Amino acid sequence: MKSIALCALLTPVVAGGGLALWPQVPSSNAALPSPSLRQAAVVALAAAAANTLPAAPQTVTADPAQSQGVDLHTAVSQEKLAADFKGNGREKMRAILTNKTDGLLVVRVPAGQMFESGSNVVIVARAGEVEVRPGKAVEVIIQTAATRSANTIFDAPYQLSFGTLPRLHPLLSYAQERPELTVGAIQTAVLALTENLPLSSVAKFTAAGGDLQTRFDTSFFKADTGDILMALATLRAIGARENDLALTIDPLLKIEGMIEPATRRAAMSYYGITRETEWQYWKTELLSGDPTTRHYALYGIARFYPEVALEMLPKWARETKTQNVLRISAIQALADTQRSEALPILKRLTDELGANTELGRSAASAAKFLSAHLAKLASNRTAVVFRGSPEMAQF
Repeated sequence: MKSIALCALLTPVVAGGGLALWPQVPSSNAALPSPSLRQAAVVALAAAAANTLPAAPQTVTADPAQSQGVDLHTAVSQEKLAADFKGNGREKMRAILTNKTDGLLVVRVPAGQMFESGSNVVIVARAGEVEVRPGKAVEVIIQTAATRSANTIFDAPYQLSFGTLPRLHPLLSYAQERPELTVGAIQTAVLALTENLPLSSVAKFTAAGGDLQTRFDTSFFKADTGDILMALATLRAIGARENDLALTIDPLLKIEGMIEPATRRAAMSYYGITRETEWQYWKTELLSGDPTTRHYALYGIARFYPEVALEMLPKWARETKTQNVLRISAIQALADTQRSEALPILKRLTDELGANTELGRSAASAAKFLSAHLAKLASNRTAVVFRGSPEMAQF
C-alpha cells in the first residue's frame, strides 16, 4: 500500500470552540483498506424429510404425475394439510406439515404470508416450497420478520393469518432475489416501513436522543450498523421516500458507519462518498460537523490516515483553547492509529498534561491500551524455523 503524502500543517486557528489544525489533502493515490461487509446467504426453507410421521397405517406410494402445487394457506383451509407452527416472534418459524391426501403435495410458502400468536404478528420474509409425500410429515424452518416492535420474543404456537401488508410487498420481492441481505437488514427494513422507528430504537450504539424511548422495549430488534446501512440501501432501491424515514435523521449513523472498517465501504456507497472525496468528508465533519458527532472524525482520521494523525492529533491535544472533548478524543485517537510511533507521543503527553489531570490520565490510558495492542500483534506473528539454517523467518 502506498503511504499517504504528508504536507505542512496550517497555523492553528481557534474557531467555534475547536482548532482548525488541518493538513492538506493526502495523495489520492493512497490505497486505504475497505473491508467488505460480511455477506450472509440465508436459506428460506430447510426441509427435513427424514422426520416422517405416518398419518395412516398403510404406506402410500406417491405418483409424481398426481402431485399438485398448493399454497400453504389454501392447503390448510381445504384440509389437505395439517400444520403446526411454532415461532419466536421475530426471524424463525418452525412448521410441521402433514399431507392428508393420497397424492404428493408441493406446498408453496409465499413471502408476505402472516402468522399470529396473541398480539404477536410475523410475516414470511422469504418464499419457498417443500414436497410432502402422502400420509407423511415434514418439518420446515421458515424465515420470518416481526411486523411490530411490540412482539414478545419467545417460542410460542402460531396460526395462519388472513392479514396482508401490501406496503411490504416491494421489499419482500426485492429480498427474494438477494440472498445476501441479512436477517437483521430485512427486519430493520420491515420495521422502518411498518412503524418508522427512529435510529435510537434499532441501533446498538447510543444514538442522539437515545434516551427518548418508544412505547415498547425494542431491545430485541437492535441491529448492527452494517445491517442498518444495508436496510437503508434496500429501502432506497425499492423506492422508499428516504426523507420520510426516521432512521435517516440522526447524523451519528453516517459517521458510525464511516469509522468502522467493517462498514466503511457500505457507508461510502450509501452516502455517495468516494476515495477521492473521503478526505474532504472527514475535514468537513471535524471543522463544521454536527456538534454531537464532530469529535468522531478524529477517530476516522486516526484509523484511515494514520500518518496525518500522528502529526495533527498531538497539536489538538496540546491546544488549551479548544474544547476538552476534542482534546481527549485526539489523545484517544492516537491509540487508534495502531502505530508504534504514537506510543512515545502519548507518554510525552502524559508528562506534559500532568498524570493527575483528566487529559493526562487519558493519555496514560491510551498509551497502556496501545502498548497492549502492539504486544498482542507481536505475539500473534507466526515464527517459522527452517531446518539447517540458523536464521528464523517471520511472517
